[in-house]
Amino acid sequence: MNTADATIENALSVVARSRDMRERALERRRELQRRTEVIITRPLYVLKKNEPKQLLLKLDS
Repeated sequence: MNTADATIENALSVVARSRDMRERALERRRELQRRTEVIITRPLYVLKKNEPKQLLLKLDS
């Protein structure tokens, strides 16, 4: 293998690593987007829409 072949092979391996890193980053972004959508669509707490109630205090007993 001469120098040109080694250089080409090295460049192809760098391109393959770069593609793998890009694909992994894209998958991480998709997963984070999915988790964010789940959190946003599911309410963290539910406000009760009941009327406020007056508490009775028995002070004369």
